[in-house]
Amino acid sequence: MSDPVWTRDEPLSPCIKVCVVHPAERICTGCLRTLDEIAAWPRMSAEARRAVMAELPDRRGRLKQRRGGRAARLAGSES
Repeated sequence: MSDPVWTRDEPLSPCIKVCVVHPAERICTGCLRTLDEIAAWPRMSAEARRAVMAELPDRRGRLKQRRGGRAARLAGSES
């Protein structure tokens, strides 16, 4: 039995609790939202949330694999 008071007809947050902002693209690498979208999410209408959710899959391609970091240092030290 479901309680209609606790049933909401709106998109849930796409947050996956991996909150890291990509330095060049300025979007969260976990949920792919901009900082402005994340901040405004609680106040957004269901329509606005759906519009953001529809854009998210296209944003994944904007995140390029970083050159360097720990993996590159380790690979370079093996030579």
